[in-house]
Order: sequence, then C-alpha cells, then structure tokens
Amino acid sequence: AAKVGGNYAGSMKPQTDASNRGYSQILWVFGEEEEITEVGAMNVFFFLEKEDGSKGRELVTPPLTRGDILPGVTRQSIIDLSKSWGEFDVVERSITLPEVRKAASEGRLIEAFGAGTAAVVTPISHIEHKGSDIEIPATGDLTKRFFSDLMGIQYGRIEGPEGWSVKI
Repeated sequence: AAKVGGNYAGSMKPQTDASNRGYSQILWVFGEEEEITEVGAMNVFFFLEKEDGSKGRELVTPPLTRGDILPGVTRQSIIDLSKSWGEFDVVERSITLPEVRKAASEGRLIEAFGAGTAAVVTPISHIEHKGSDIEIPATGDLTKRFFSDLMGIQYGRIEGPEGWSVKI
C-alpha cells in the first residue's frame, strides 16, 4: 500500500457534500455489515466499555489485515503507547456502525477519535448514520491524553517509549 495524493481524489465530492451538511469529516464504511475503515484520511479509534459486563475497557481500531487500512505512524504510536500504559485492552478488529450505535445507546461508547500525521488526534463528537446522529462524548480524557503525550514526546518534554526519540 502507498499513501499518495491520488488516493484521496475519490473522497473530494463526498467530503464536500458532508461539509455542506455541517459535518467536518466522513466516516468510511463498506459492505452490508457497515464495517468502519477510516475517518477522512485518518485512522479511527473507538474507546468502549466491554460488552461482556466485565467493566473492562478496550481501544478498538480496524485491522491492517483486510488491506484497506494504511499502517499510519500515528496509528501505531497510539497502539504502542496504549499498550505501554497497560490500563485497557488494545484491539485491532473489525468494528461496525451498528456496533458503535449499540454501544452508544447502552452508554458503553466512551469516546472516539481520528488519528493521523497532520491532525495527531481529533475527537469525534457525533456520527450521522441513517438519518440520525450517534452522539459521542468529546473531547474525552483519552483523546486529550494521547494528544498531550504524543506532542510532549515529539517536542522532548516527556520521555517516550524506548527507541522513540534520539537526542542529536
């Protein structure tokens, strides 16, 4: 896979349509199950209470194994940083819009955000789906923490995981 400007040409018309309706980004989905892929040109993450009643939490992002997700550096940084904290599960798996709607209706959708090189992390406050909005608490504590920590590591204000920064 390669990330080039031409990859985004097909998104220009839908993005303009979404903007005209008051939305700042498009959440890309595919298939009958409405599997979520990316948000705009960013990777997407959903922070959820687990459905099994365990009170555990998980950070979910679509997997690279399907071939439709670009392996972004910011995406991997968020995965690695999350794992280093050890506070919740980090899961790369398919997630669907119906699953997100159900989690929101059950109060299990804690927050959601896009992640990419230019944006670092960007909160998602709602998703329009089939004529109604899925409301998402934004900007959540995890989104703020990722932004703060990633920028802190980038600018040398805080120590990152082993090997992330080299002083020259």
